[in-house]
Amino acid sequence: MEQQDWEIPAQARPRQDHVAFDLGSTLSSVVSVRADIPEDAFTASILGTERLGNGIVIEDSGLVLTIGYLITEASSVWLTTNHNTTAQGYVLGYDQTTGLGLVQALGRLEVPAVRLGSADDVAIGEEVIVAGAGGESGALQATLAGKREFAGYWEYLLDEALFTAPAHPHWGGAACFDSEGRLIGVGSLLIQGQTEDGKETTSGNMIVPVDLLPPILDELKMFGKIQKPARPWLGIYPTETASGIALAGLASDGPAQAAGAVVGDIITAVAGADVEELAELYRRIWSMGQAGCEVPLTINRRGEEMHLTIKSIDRNDLLKKPQLH
Repeated sequence: MEQQDWEIPAQARPRQDHVAFDLGSTLSSVVSVRADIPEDAFTASILGTERLGNGIVIEDSGLVLTIGYLITEASSVWLTTNHNTTAQGYVLGYDQTTGLGLVQALGRLEVPAVRLGSADDVAIGEEVIVAGAGGESGALQATLAGKREFAGYWEYLLDEALFTAPAHPHWGGAACFDSEGRLIGVGSLLIQGQTEDGKETTSGNMIVPVDLLPPILDELKMFGKIQKPARPWLGIYPTETASGIALAGLASDGPAQAAGAVVGDIITAVAGADVEELAELYRRIWSMGQAGCEVPLTINRRGEEMHLTIKSIDRNDLLKKPQLH
């Protein structure tokens, strides 16, 4: 979906007379991000070879914060402002733990850097603005609907993610601003669920808190990743079901597949400790040591208990590295 093919309905947009900051200036800091990915990239089959989303200028030098999956393994990145100024970008880094990514504009974008805030300062129920590129037509007046743990099927876990509603239709890398126009998060996912009575389907966005950025910013800018041992990665795509934690998919030629895991296996324990939820599964796996350690799993396969030992890896070793052309 191209940026120009959609816009937020006028009645759902934020209004200048309802906020105490310069709305137009703040929204101009949100740019579109287009990334091209080689067809032989590890993530190409999962995330596609053409990715379009958003980013937020966080430094006057043209440093852009975005969600990492947009730029992973990108061979080229282009940044476009609301005023149609376009500059090539260079991928500085992607942090697997937080999901945040950085792109450096290689030309002048001529837009102001946003002010960073803190998700801790915004209470559930308060109004926020979720903004994609496009200025006011790409901005949505929303509510912070929740703060809670989030476990993703790609071996990803946030101790506390933000959830906003209603859903922004172009959420990837979108900015989440507080009532003072400060950035408090970066859009990651569309989340769908049901009301408590189960009669209606609801949708919203999962937002990565910007509070996770300052502790890793300098290392990510300098080295492209965080300078500490990587977590063990198994190449599993698990999901919670009524039967337990089921393998809904496996990374092709990944550690789990190589060890004999198959789609449909139910993981019941890690190193002998029972697991019933995704977050618990990941924490057990990561507690085994750093990437390269062996992870013993107990699984149920069509009613039969089995034991697999998976030699983990650093998933970054599978990814193409950014190149400056």
